[in-house]
Amino acid sequence: MPRKPRFRAVAEIDPRKLAEFQAGIRKRYTDDQIVGELQASAERLGRSPTMREFAADTQTTVHPQTVIEHFGSWNAAKRAAGLVPRRFATREELLGLLRDLGEELGRPPTARDIDEHKGKLPSKSLYWHTFGSLTTALREAGFDVPVGEERLERAVEQGAALARRLGRLPKFADWAEARKADDSLLTEWQVYRLLDARRGAWSTFQFLVRELLEQQSVTVAGDGTIKKKR
Repeated sequence: MPRKPRFRAVAEIDPRKLAEFQAGIRKRYTDDQIVGELQASAERLGRSPTMREFAADTQTTVHPQTVIEHFGSWNAAKRAAGLVPRRFATREELLGLLRDLGEELGRPPTARDIDEHKGKLPSKSLYWHTFGSLTTALREAGFDVPVGEERLERAVEQGAALARRLGRLPKFADWAEARKADDSLLTEWQVYRLLDARRGAWSTFQFLVRELLEQQSVTVAGDGTIKKKR
């Protein structure tokens, strides 16, 4: 005698009863609870989670499929949680995130800032891939970010201000130390590359800083120290 199947065929399931069951399952979690789970997972991972990473996170209690059923898609759920999808963010979303971060920081964001806000922002490599450079992205987002000669001019102005604080022309190591405390400064290597990284690039930068200081009626001795006014 043939054994009776334990389960009915999918085609025999009553659509109305199935829909009622699925609605009941979804009610186990609110949208806010799911958003909280996504945000907590991102915090643990240090980045916006993929479906596979979220499913593998042992501290989550929601299945990715439940997330999708609530929000319509995985990316829609991550947007609701403030986690931009790493691969499918639009240009305007990327620019909006930069503006939000800049408003939070009170200044134009740097590559380091983006690294420190993993999970809330996609990687800086996505900005470079989408816009060609982070500088271009920042300018499109409305930040005052100098380029080319304007960038060198800004660096020289910052060098003059640093020289006034130090009482002498800044050395490479001085700039590196100042950069740790002030993210608005270019890195010492960025300054170096502005002068084509040729031999004597830093001394060329110091020469430009000295010229600006002298235009500001500041006397710089041959050894690079600033002469105090009597």
